[in-house]
Amino acid sequence: MSAATESPAVVEVEGKDLPVHCPNPKMPVWSSHPRVFLDIVHTGEAKCPYCGTLYRLRPGTVIKGHH
Repeated sequence: MSAATESPAVVEVEGKDLPVHCPNPKMPVWSSHPRVFLDIVHTGEAKCPYCGTLYRLRPGTVIKGHH
């Protein structure tokens, strides 16, 4: 079975979680890859280029101070 057939995880984040980075603190250490910061402020979501995890702003999230 190929890993490509598995659907990536979706992580909803709030304003207090910014800046968003992957791997996130809840991920197991064995699945770590280099830390990458993701810009979700402008589009509302971003996908990790390493593991495919999708980070999405929780509906109704207000982001203060980010433009």
